[in-house]
Amino acid sequence: MSDPLLFPLKIAASGLQAQSTRMRVVSENIANAQTTGTTAGSDPYQRKTVTFQGELDRVTGADMVRVQGIGTDETPFVLEHDPGNPAANAEGYVKMPNVRMLVEMADMREANRSYEANIQVVKQAREIINMTIDLLRS
Repeated sequence: MSDPLLFPLKIAASGLQAQSTRMRVVSENIANAQTTGTTAGSDPYQRKTVTFQGELDRVTGADMVRVQGIGTDETPFVLEHDPGNPAANAEGYVKMPNVRMLVEMADMREANRSYEANIQVVKQAREIINMTIDLLRS
């Protein structure tokens, strides 16, 4: 059986990994927010989404989180009138990515706060472990 003092570290580590993946995907969405298709009629960048799943660690009995998958957002693309763009259709409209910056910034902020909360759990768990070691030495 695993040491119960390590439970919070394992749980926080799973949260850190999940939120790190989420921040990477959000960053990719932001970077490609203006990426159109390369030719007329081709689709532009499609927003990616991250789904999480709870997972029971059988060794520790701790509830952890993991990335279940990275999918694509099926909301429709935005059409912008830009007849000079090589990706424009016959009417002069260009399909733009379905990335909304406000949503991405909110997702990034939430992922960042969750990441910071997990960092605090790691710090506190380390403090408790160090205090336990100090008590055992006395």
